[in-house]
Formats: sequence, structure tokens, C-alpha cells
Amino acid sequence: MVYKRFVEIGRVAYVSFGPYAGKLVAIVDVIDQNRALVDGPCTGVRRQAMPFKCMHLTDYVIKIPHSTRQKFVRKAWEKAQINEKWAESSWAKKIEARQKRAKMTDFDRFKVMKAKRMRNKIIKHEVKKLQKEAAKK
Repeated sequence: MVYKRFVEIGRVAYVSFGPYAGKLVAIVDVIDQNRALVDGPCTGVRRQAMPFKCMHLTDYVIKIPHSTRQKFVRKAWEKAQINEKWAESSWAKKIEARQKRAKMTDFDRFKVMKAKRMRNKIIKHEVKKLQKEAAKK
């Protein structure tokens, strides 16, 4: 297995659990093999030590030297357009869809079921029509 995402200075990570779950942070410095100093200037995460266990590394990297001040991390973050890239990613869209599905009420689920049933009925009708035309030829 070849790894493509490495722990490095400037690597953007997604916080999976804890008080900042669901936010993006940039690795500013590596403390030891279990923790990193992270900063999320544009996502509301203050500079702090965070264990690697609660972070998922993303494909995004910003160019910063280690232990950079928050001001420069923010500039690099905005220059690399991390928030826009993240919003367009399939990872973020899946998370958003999962949250939307979790917030659905019973009536919303019922409406989705009826819409799917109607869509499948239309598809089935069109397929039957095409099969009849193919049989005539």
C-alpha cells in the first residue's frame, strides 16, 4: 500500500471527533509521534495540541514554515482557497448529505419514499415501452 497523505507542516486535516469535530485545521508543527500543533484560523479552531487519532489528513497542503504565526497561516489558507476546495470535494458533500439525512423527519422520509416510488414507476413504464418497440422490429 502506497501512502499519499503524509503528516507534514501545512497539511490540512479534518477533525473527526472532539470539541472541534467537523472542522478543518492546518498542522503547524509536529510535537511528537502522537500529537501535532494545529491551527484553524478560518474555521474557528484555536492553536492547540491535537492527537493524530482525532484527525483525518486531507489532500490539501498549504505552504508555511513550521511554528508560523496565525496571521501567516490565515494568509496561506486564504491564498490556497482551502475552504472553497473543501466545499467542492466529494468528502465534504458526503458529510453534508449524511447530516441532512440525519435531520430528516418521519414525514420527510415518507415524501422521499413516495418520490422514489413514482420515479421507479416512470422508469419501468419507459423500459417496457422500449422493450415493446424492440420486440416489433
